Order: sequence, then structure tokens, then C-alpha cells
Amino acid sequence: MPSKKHPSPRKGTAQDQQSIAHDFEKLGVFYLGRSYDLAAKQAKPGWLLYDSKDLVTHAVCVGMTGSGKTGLCVGLLEEAAIDGIPAIVIDPKGDLANLLLTFPQLRGEDFAPWINEDDARKKGLPAADFAAQQAGLWEKGLGEWGQSGERIQKLRDAAEFVVYTPGSSAGLPVSILKSFAAPSPEMLDDAELLRERIGTTVTSLLGLIGVEADPIKSREHILLSSIFDSAWRTGRDLDLPALIHQIQTPPMTKVGVLDVESFFPSKERFALAMQLNNLLAAPGFAAWMEGEALDVGRMLYGPTGKPRIAIFSIAHLNDAERMFFVSLLLNQTLGWVRAQSGTTSLRAILYMDEIFGYFPPVANPPSKAPLLTLLKQARAFGLGVVLATQNPVDLDYKGLANTGTWFIGRLQTERDKARVMEGLEGAAASSGKKFDRQQMEQLLAGLGNRVFLLNNVHEDAPEVFQTRWTLSYLRGPLTRTQIKQLMDPLKRGVPVEASRSERSAVTSSASPQAQRPMLPPEVPQYFVPVRGRQPEAQSLVYQPMVLGVAEVRVADSKAAVDVTEPITLLAPLTDGVVPVEWEHATVADVALSDLERDPAGEAQFGALAAAAGKARLYDGWKTDLSGWLFRTRQVDLFRSPSTKAMSMPGESERDFRVRLQQVGREQRDHQSEALRKKYAPKIAALQDRIRRAEQMVERQQAESRSSQFQAAISDEGLSWGRFSDERSAPAISAGDHGDRGAGRSDEGHKTSVRPEDNIGGIA
Repeated sequence: MPSKKHPSPRKGTAQDQQSIAHDFEKLGVFYLGRSYDLAAKQAKPGWLLYDSKDLVTHAVCVGMTGSGKTGLCVGLLEEAAIDGIPAIVIDPKGDLANLLLTFPQLRGEDFAPWINEDDARKKGLPAADFAAQQAGLWEKGLGEWGQSGERIQKLRDAAEFVVYTPGSSAGLPVSILKSFAAPSPEMLDDAELLRERIGTTVTSLLGLIGVEADPIKSREHILLSSIFDSAWRTGRDLDLPALIHQIQTPPMTKVGVLDVESFFPSKERFALAMQLNNLLAAPGFAAWMEGEALDVGRMLYGPTGKPRIAIFSIAHLNDAERMFFVSLLLNQTLGWVRAQSGTTSLRAILYMDEIFGYFPPVANPPSKAPLLTLLKQARAFGLGVVLATQNPVDLDYKGLANTGTWFIGRLQTERDKARVMEGLEGAAASSGKKFDRQQMEQLLAGLGNRVFLLNNVHEDAPEVFQTRWTLSYLRGPLTRTQIKQLMDPLKRGVPVEASRSERSAVTSSASPQAQRPMLPPEVPQYFVPVRGRQPEAQSLVYQPMVLGVAEVRVADSKAAVDVTEPITLLAPLTDGVVPVEWEHATVADVALSDLERDPAGEAQFGALAAAAGKARLYDGWKTDLSGWLFRTRQVDLFRSPSTKAMSMPGESERDFRVRLQQVGREQRDHQSEALRKKYAPKIAALQDRIRRAEQMVERQQAESRSSQFQAAISDEGLSWGRFSDERSAPAISAGDHGDRGAGRSDEGHKTSVRPEDNIGGIA
């Protein structure tokens, strides 16, 4: 990844360090660490930056315990939060709540409540001293990686961090009631996707009560699937009480070619209903029904549109409850994805730690089908799926063949390495890349603590890097008490939403009567159907009201608004001067096709005003309704002053802000890509000039070293010549010829020179 490594010096002034830190604060990139030299066993200068949009093709992180896998994934989520990208985080172990342990001041007293006291005792330090030591350790570690408390504050300002605890009130509770609501129209139109949604919902629900049901052979699974299919295809929501009731009295008469009684006798259906009823009646299950609805769209962003890192801590649940909730959450995420517009930029992240058991290569648990669908389809809608595990053999690598990014840490066994190589080879084949198995095996063999191999199909070659220091304090898994301590201030600030009843009761001072009021045939009569639990005949009272049905169209060509809104109103009917006042009407949550012609059983009826029997008044009330709607109905839109963009009709300010953020990211990525393409030739030319200059410098240095070497040889020869003049010349006798070489005869033979001859010569 040469284009994403940015060299920088290791030392310098505070101002220099601040400018260095800005190197990795770039839009659309995640700062993961530094490139690492396996031969030298040390990190290289510069930063390793990862394009956020590469995560749209999903990522896998594998590594044994102690490899630094949690630190890498926490750092990845931190970078996403700083870049304004929300995330759904599934935490089976409880240690990802560490993302909330961020202390910009880096003071010991901030760390003190969260330290591991066992570690302090092992080191023989008081808690306060150990906390101060941890604060100093974090400040030093951040500084070595070009970070500081300012970046921690930037992280806290960029996103909200919350911890949800399904089935517990320690964190923010989650209600599963919405999980049985009718899916979106987009999912209803996709028969295969709807079938998968029904199948995983039923399998996880039966698993919660201990029934291991086969979708093809199990009567329980087939009956519940038929009930869900019948309700959802008509747009009706279900909840557990309604499901229990429909098990006893199914909405269909036949299952296949058999009648319901032959297929599943009522006595045996009653036993299944009792199992679900016991689940609903259990005191511990009440926590599953309280809290925020499992709405992925609302959980990804706060009330003001601020990105949110939503952590679902499920460490306190048993295996069946974990599978039940994870399957529901994945299905809800899939439904949210299908409702989004297509994009090539990263919109959100779904991260799951310790995927062991949820995506196996052979078995098919309820979580596998929606997860596989997300891996295949979510990239088109901007959702990046990140899966992490320390057990590579438990992953379905065929399902991960299209995964674009692999983070591989130290592996424990040869079997683990073989499975990882299988996955890498499949990913390379899917992307049309050449796979060098021998080189990859050599790289994997040299990995150590916090050293990972990054294999990105969007890059030319794999890269070995060392992970950066996390901004969050990694103290290990948090207990429910600690999660409660973190979330209590947030829970006190969340307003409690008032529950809405399915129909509003209208009281009357007059006593109800058993006889149905008589009206002329010109006045049509309809009755609102009774929903939910059937009341006793004497407790059901019909109150007379005027039904108004209209379609309101609001059109404005300048604002590009043209919406038609159907509306159904119920107005009280009185004996006053104005019998019907539409200002006091309430919106009726009932379809016209659901209205009944006859009342239910032996119900009672409220007193009827005299005006109700005068058919001629109804035309006037119709005119009054049109005028009142014209005066009061309007479409409120939000406008962005900077972009001049307008919100869509019915779009909340929060959703409008979220959409503007996504549009901004898409425009940013488009402009960044355009700039890269524009300046790529210039950068290549500059790099070529630098390379040629470096080669010239190397040649000049080589020539310089050669000249120095020759000069040294000449100096040594000169010194030896002097020595010969002083020592050898006196040894030549007076009878020798001057053209003979010193110490040699005319025949070229060496002559022996004795010391005494030299002495005589000197004399």
C-alpha cells in the first residue's frame, strides 16, 4: 500500500508533533498504525491509512488470544466514529464497552474507577497509584503514535457511545416487540428475502423455548411460519400474545393439502401455546419487553442526528438467548439495509466480535442466513460488515469469499493457518487477483503481538503493520454493574415515551343502552373492529362518531413537492349548536376495508345525538371537512442553508441531517477520487524524479568512495618508496651499475644483502 503510507519524523518540537498528527486526520481514511519490518522487528516511519470506502466490501479479523485483535478492532471503530460513521456492535464477551472509557485529560482519578484491581494487587500497588500508572502509560503510548488527549476529545465530540443490554436493565434495555412487526414493503416484495426472514425468526423463537425445529419436517416451525406469513403479507404486526392466540385458533384452515386439525391437532397446539405463554409469563422475560424498540435506523443515530456507536452487550445471556437476539438484530439490520438507497461510500458498520458459532462452515444456525445475505447484498447500500474471531476453523470461508479486507494476526495451529489460507485464496480468486501462497505463508509465520497482515483486494500487495495505540482505555470485559454505572446518566436523560393504545376511548355522560340505535337507510353505518383480546359482551360499548375520509394533496413546483396524503378521521357527534366540529376529530388508525357492517356480539351502544338521523346534514359536514383540511393541513420541510437542499415530505430533521451527512461523504469521496486521478501522473513523475535523483546520489557516493580508496593506495605506495630509499640504497656496492634494480642482479635473480654489507657501505 505505498500510496497510503505517509512518512514522518519520530522526534521534534510540540509544534512539529502537532503537524505530524494532522497527517492522519484526513477525510475518508482510518489511521490503523505503521508499516512493520518483519526482518528488523520494528515499525517503519510514517502512518498506515486505510480508505474507509474499502470497508464497503467487508472485512474479517482473525488472531489468537493475545494477538492484539481487540485493540485493532477498537481502533477501527474509533476511526469510524471520528469520521462520522455509525456502527452496530455485537459484543458477546463484554469488552467492547471499553469504547466508553475515554479520558481526554488523562488523569489518574479518571482511570481509577475502571482499573482492574486484581492487576493492582499483583503489582503490589494501591489502587490510586496503579490508576496513575495506567494514566501515564496511556499518555506515553498515545504520544508515541502521534496522538494526545485532544484526539480523545475529538472522538467524544464526533459520536455518541451507548451500551444496550437486551434482557437486562443494566444498560439501555431493548424491546423485541418490534421484531415481530411486519417487514418493510421492499422486503415483502422480495419473496426469497421474506422467506428467509420468517424462517430465521421462527427458528430463533423456537430455540428460545428449547425446540430444535427443522424448517421442512417440524410441525411447530411450519405452523408458526404460516402464521407469520399470513399476518405479514397483509401488513399486520404480531406480538407474542397475538401469536399465542393464533396458535390456538390459526388464521388458515389448511396447511398444504391437509386441514389444520389433521396436520396439528388442537391439543398439541395448546401445548406449544403453553410453552410460549410460560416464556411470556416468566419474570425474567419482562426485561425483553421493555425499553427502546429494536429499530436499527434510530439506533445508528441519536435524536439530533449525531452518529452513534451502538454496542449490544450479550455476555449475560445464555446461548439460546444470544442466538435469539443476534438473529433478530441481523434480520432488523437486513430490513434497514433494504430500505436504504444505493451508494459506494461507507454508510455504517456492522461489527461482531467472536463470531464463533454464528457463522459455521457446516451447520445452519438462525444467524447464518441473514449474515450471509448481508455479506452478499449490503455492500450495494454502504453497510460494511466486520467479523472477528480467534477460531478460524469455525468460519464459513466460502461465505467470506467476497470479503475484500483481511486482518490476520498471530495464529495458533497449522490447521488455523490452512483455513485462513483457504479464505485468502478464495477472496483473491473472487477479485481476479493473483495469489502467492508461498509468500503469504512466510508473512504469516513472522507475525507477532500487535503485528497484523493486511490483505486488501483494492491494493496491489499485502502489507504488514503494527496497530496504533487505542484512544479508549482497554481494561478488559466490563461487568453489568460497571455498564450500569456508565449508562445510568444517559438513562436518566432519556424521556419515557407514552404508550399509544390501538384505539381511543370516547366517554359519554349518558348511560349505554343494549339496543342498537335506529337510523334512516340513507345514513350508512360501520363499526370499528375489536382488536387484541376479545372483551366480554357487557364491557364493549360502541360510541357514535362521524367518519370522514379524504385525500389531501399538497403541491408546490418551486419546492418540488407533490404529495397526496390519505386521512381518516373520527369526529364526536353531539347535540350542540354545531353537532360536528372537525377540530376535535382524531385520526383513525383503521383501514376502510377493516370496518364491519355489524357490531360484535351483544355489545352496548352509547346515546345517539338527534342530528345523526338527519341525512341532509351530512353534505354540510362534508363541505366543512374540506374547508378545515384546506386551512390546517400543510407539509413542513427543512432547508439546509449551506447546500440549499430541502428535506423530503415527512422526513424528520434527524433523518434529514443523516441524509445530508451521507450525501456529503459521497461528494467527498467523489472529489477525493477525482483529485487522486488528476494528480496521479504528477505524483508518479515526482516519484520518478526522486528515484533518479537517489540513483545519481548513490552513483556519486560510490565514485567518491572509489576515489578515496585509490588515493589511500597511492599514499601507501609513496611511504614504501621512502622506506626503500633510506634502507635499501646504502646496501648497493660501489661496483654495481645504476640501472640495476635494488637487490636484484642483471640476470633478474634476487641477491642476498647482509647487514654487515650495509654497515660497510655506510662507512
